Amino acid sequence: MEEKQDHKTQTCVNGSCAKGFKTMCGGQALIEGIMMRGPKRQSIVVRKPDGELEIQEKELKLIKDRCPILGLPLIRGVITFCDSMYNGVTALMFSAEFVPEEGEEEEPSKFETWLNDKLGSEKATASFTTVAVILGLAMSIGLFFLLPTLLGTAITLVTDSMLARNLAESLLKILIFVAYLALCSHMKEMKRVFSYHGAEHKTIFCYEAGLPLTVENVRKQPRHHPRCGTSFLFMVIAVSILVSTVVFAIWPVHNPILRFLAHLVMLPLIVGISYEFNRWAGRHDGPITRLMTAPGLWLQNFTTFEPDDSMIEVGIKALELVLPEKQGEDAW
Repeated sequence: MEEKQDHKTQTCVNGSCAKGFKTMCGGQALIEGIMMRGPKRQSIVVRKPDGELEIQEKELKLIKDRCPILGLPLIRGVITFCDSMYNGVTALMFSAEFVPEEGEEEEPSKFETWLNDKLGSEKATASFTTVAVILGLAMSIGLFFLLPTLLGTAITLVTDSMLARNLAESLLKILIFVAYLALCSHMKEMKRVFSYHGAEHKTIFCYEAGLPLTVENVRKQPRHHPRCGTSFLFMVIAVSILVSTVVFAIWPVHNPILRFLAHLVMLPLIVGISYEFNRWAGRHDGPITRLMTAPGLWLQNFTTFEPDDSMIEVGIKALELVLPEKQGEDAW
């Protein structure tokens, strides 16, 4: 039987909350830093080369507050995903500013100079961030949707079965996704980022467990968290497999380009469903949710590593900056 939590009865005071509390606070690992987002604030904490912390804070302005329809189920998942992508890339670019330069500092390109002159530094940065997000989405779509669709056409050399083709594409999506994560986990530059990812998870777990946010308490927490972005991405892949299998069973499409375009059309629905599932799973603990979130937790073996104490300190500081003043306001 699943254990249901009454979130209204939970309280959080001075970085400590009642046992079993689940917070909506979450974050993202950066280059030598962590970004945390709370219900009203966002923080970025970066460990500079001299050991000091660089801190950036800002109030969150949610689109759904200005346009309530964007906060409806399914729609909110797409909006949240795009907002997270943009803010994540912005935070990553901010943390990259503190990476020591090797050799002589490069002069800005003519295009960068022109963009700064025409738009100003802030608008130019926003433009670069937007382009980075678009390119990142394009790469992800190409890698996890276009490539499996094109490779899946090889099955037609053996059989014309639509079920076999759907199965082949589904297996390719999973294999490519797992291989991508495994490859990233072996990159020297990514290992420290994934260690900060572990620090972020451990800090959230410590807070949710009702323990004071100290290095000692955070260190002994698990590094796999069910509400992780890795789990969400796996859920997107899993839902895309289910949705596309149903759609192509009803409406068989053999042309690979048309199949890919159909995937693109379905993508907002897939992201919306995945987000709603993550919200539901995040509110419940039990054998059903543990079974359904197990693959995502396993994949975190590739994307989270054990942090050192300096990384944990960054996670604690980042979380403390976004905790709400009102008790229980961050209940998930």
